[in-house]
Amino acid sequence: MSELPLSVLDVAPVAVNGSTGEALRHTTELARRVEAMGYRRFWVAEHHNMPAIASSSPAVLLAHLAAATSTIRVGSGGVMLPNHAPLVVAEQFGTLEALHPGRIDLGIGRAPGTDQYTALALRRSMEGLSAENFPEELQDLIAYFEGGTRILASPGKGSKPDVWLLGSSGFSAQLAGLLGLPFAFAHHFSAQNTLPALGLYRQNFRPSEWLQEPYAMVAVSAIAAETDEEAEFLSGPSALSFLRLRSGRPEPMATPEEAAAYQYSDREREFVLSRREGQALGSPATVRRQLGDLLEATQADEFMLTCMVYDIDARARSFELIRKEVAPALSK
Repeated sequence: MSELPLSVLDVAPVAVNGSTGEALRHTTELARRVEAMGYRRFWVAEHHNMPAIASSSPAVLLAHLAAATSTIRVGSGGVMLPNHAPLVVAEQFGTLEALHPGRIDLGIGRAPGTDQYTALALRRSMEGLSAENFPEELQDLIAYFEGGTRILASPGKGSKPDVWLLGSSGFSAQLAGLLGLPFAFAHHFSAQNTLPALGLYRQNFRPSEWLQEPYAMVAVSAIAAETDEEAEFLSGPSALSFLRLRSGRPEPMATPEEAAAYQYSDREREFVLSRREGQALGSPATVRRQLGDLLEATQADEFMLTCMVYDIDARARSFELIRKEVAPALSK
C-alpha cells in the first residue's frame, strides 16, 4: 500500500473585485505553494468567453507556471482539441517539453469548453468542430510527436509530453482505453458518470508504448477548512458562480459574504444542492471520510483536486489541510 498521489486543477478564478492579472498571479502563487506541499501535478483548464475564468490559454500560462516552479509537473486539464489545429498543439507542447523536460502533461479534451459561437471564432471554420473528428485529430496530434507525418513539428518531434485523455462520459473513457493512454475523469461536474466511465476505461484498456496498465485519475471538487461550517461558507461563491453559468449569466466570482446573502429560489437551491453530489466539503475529518469513500468506490490511481475559493490564502489552506490531515489516510 502506498499513499495516493494528489494533484491540483485550477482555472485562475477571477474575483468580483479583482482582475484577470490578479487571478493569474494567484494561480502562480498557488502553484508554488502546492509544489512545496508535495502535490504531484498542477493543471490548468481551457475555458473561453467566461468572465469568472482567466485560464483561456493553457500553453501560455503553463510556460509561466513551469518557469515559476521547479519540480511539480504542470499540464493542461485540458486543451480542448476541437478549438485547435493538432499541429499547433504539438508545437506548443513540444516547446514546453523541450524547455522543461519531464515535467509537462498534455491533457486533451473533446468538448470545446465554450459555446458554439465562440468555438467557431476560435477555429474559424466548422471543419473539425464535430466530436466525430476527435479520434482522428487525436491520432494526428500524437503522430506529430512521433514524427509519423510528412510535416515536421519542431519543437514537437522528440519532445513529447505525457499525453492524457480527459472526459466526462463513456466515449473518451473507451478511446483512452483502446489507445492505452492514462485517463482523467471529470467527477467534479459529472459524478453520475464516474463509475460507468471508469469501468469502460478499464475494460477496454490495451497496453501501449505509453502505458502497460490502466491509470485513472479522478478530478474532484474539494474544499477543506477548520470546521464544516467554515467550509460551507467558503463554498458559497463557487456554487453561485456555477448557478449563474448554467443560467446563461456568468459573472466574476462573488465574495463569500455576497454569496451567503444571495436569495436562492427553491429551484435554484435544488440545483445547487444536486451539484453537491460527489464533492468533498468540510473539516479535515469530513473530507477524509468523503475522499476515502470516493477512493473505495472508484479505485482511482490519483485524485486531482479543484478548489474554487474566493480568497487565495483560504484556497491554499484548503490544499494544506488535505495534504497534511487527509492524504496520509488515502492509500492505493
